[in-house]
Amino acid sequence: MWRELLPVGRHRDSHGYRRFAWTGADSECRAWFKEQAEGRGLGYEVDRNGNQWAWLGDPGAGDAVVTGSHLDSVPDGGAFDGPLGVVSSFAALDELRGRNAQFSKPLAIVNFGDEEGARFGLACVGSRLTAGQLTVEQAHKLTDGDGITLPKAMEAAGYDPEAIGADPERLARIGAFVELHVEQGRALDLSGDRVGIASAIWPHGRWRFDFRGEANHAGTTRLVDRRDPMLSYAETVLAARREAELAGAVATFGKIAVEPNGVNAIPSLVRGWLDSRAEDQTTLDTVVSGIEKAAREYAEAHGIDLDVVRESFTPVVEFDHALRDELAHILGKHTDITVPVLGTGAGHDAGILSGSIPTAMLFVRNPTGVSHSPAEFADEDDCVAGVLALADVLEGLACR
Repeated sequence: MWRELLPVGRHRDSHGYRRFAWTGADSECRAWFKEQAEGRGLGYEVDRNGNQWAWLGDPGAGDAVVTGSHLDSVPDGGAFDGPLGVVSSFAALDELRGRNAQFSKPLAIVNFGDEEGARFGLACVGSRLTAGQLTVEQAHKLTDGDGITLPKAMEAAGYDPEAIGADPERLARIGAFVELHVEQGRALDLSGDRVGIASAIWPHGRWRFDFRGEANHAGTTRLVDRRDPMLSYAETVLAARREAELAGAVATFGKIAVEPNGVNAIPSLVRGWLDSRAEDQTTLDTVVSGIEKAAREYAEAHGIDLDVVRESFTPVVEFDHALRDELAHILGKHTDITVPVLGTGAGHDAGILSGSIPTAMLFVRNPTGVSHSPAEFADEDDCVAGVLALADVLEGLACR
């Protein structure tokens, strides 16, 4: 399975992945998922929001145990973020069938669409729509960098954009959702553990900073006569680093758009996107307000107009304590191994769904801690340990 997925959407120069929602690479990934489902005799369906499901047992029976993740990527992302969870889910089912496990509950594997938000700027679109955290009106307004709206993109890929929306009936079928994911950090590497259990997802959000100045000739305009928004932006990037360090949080300006974007032109507009995350809401608020305060001071000093828009936000997510404790009990039942419980600053579909159904996460060790990069990696032995841990969990939850 892993070898089949590796070439899909891989860029020949960067060696990273460009599996963006409703593109050709995404379609190839979706075709792969369908083949895996049908090849195992599972019931295959696509829900109203474009999420893919593979069912063992009757979907309508209720109290189903669901696992899975996503197959899309960030720009030039790594091979493991998302796909490891989907591949491991199919492998865990194979393992359980090899054990002749007797299922007492329906089991499903899911591929949530557009988790990374690389194309339309909003993460977890598929799960947000399903959980009713993104309205139809909001979804229809999402636009990519080429001006293509989400409905147009879905339609071009062969899906009905008029069908999207909250799906409470589907969520009512699910008793528990467990997502396996490569760790996006080095906590497990530092502790020496192959697999961990998630405790919570830090609150996080994305803010757009629009610095508006005056376009002019780079060679003939005196420095004192310039209204250069790039200066205010650059100073704000440095301020973000300072504020994050002081608070023990993270803050990143990782995307920028410049107009008119000419080498010999002073910009008229610099638009930068801030991603910030912290262990608790108070800390995150302190960091972002500190960055905005500094940005406004720099903008005023350079005669720049500034608008700050919060484009998305996810509050702290505490995974279901009872389910989390049950996972720890299952994994420690037959061994003396203690599976560590750790928090994460990365968002996931499991976090979005946690407000509607009990959710939990398993992490697989990442020896470098690198993620959202072609250098993202997990050892094969650790991946196998993740599959076996997921199989144990699914057996404990669905085979009583």
